Amino acid sequence: MTNDVLKARAEALLALHQPGNPVILPTVWDAWSAKLATDAGFAALTVGSHPLADSVGKSDREGMTFDDVLTRVAQITAAVDVPLSVDIESGYAEAPTRLIEGLLSVGAVGLNIEDTVHSEGGRLRSSSEHAQLVGALRAAADAAGVHVVVNARTDLFLRQDGDESDRVDRAIARLKEAAAAGADVLYPVGVHPPEVMRRLTSELPLPVNAIARPESADPASYGPLGVARISFGPFWQAALAERAREILARWI
Repeated sequence: MTNDVLKARAEALLALHQPGNPVILPTVWDAWSAKLATDAGFAALTVGSHPLADSVGKSDREGMTFDDVLTRVAQITAAVDVPLSVDIESGYAEAPTRLIEGLLSVGAVGLNIEDTVHSEGGRLRSSSEHAQLVGALRAAADAAGVHVVVNARTDLFLRQDGDESDRVDRAIARLKEAAAAGADVLYPVGVHPPEVMRRLTSELPLPVNAIARPESADPASYGPLGVARISFGPFWQAALAERAREILARWI
């Protein structure tokens, strides 16, 4: 894939992020699921680490290597012709330049980067450390000549980190640092009450990513909350697995 194609796809992906009119990025894990999503009409996709790891018998939280991820992403980009973002967890202990070059080499033009460091016992990066990594990824993308869409994620809500009374404040402060460092999208991962989501989208300076359960959430509910991007995490794969179990159970 040429640099011009990568640049065009990165620009197209970023342009889809419109607060109040969210882009839906189905979270896929292989060429089959990617084809299902694009055949249904979705304009871009994201690869989730959890369903990707499950699909090859590995564990989430960096049970795969970065090379494992690239192998599967290459299969996806060979099968579909849309912009693709990839969840790279906390970076697999790889250098930012290696991460960017690897993603571009297989045709991906976006990434999620989280602040839980799985290669170091699951510790939480400090806000400044996470911002520094975001900045290094942005610099590496700039050097490569492609505006890779950086989705900076915080796990404060998933981890139930610290006191709940100021968790939203701390998440906003953390994500604002990531925004200043060069992120394009901010991801306070977790299923939030409407009042929390409204606060996040109103106080954060960049488009906000929400997670949704595709089989039960109301697609129309996210726009009024100011959300700019919706992804499914492991929930689409889980819903398909549940249906598959129902079908198989008839034959036991």
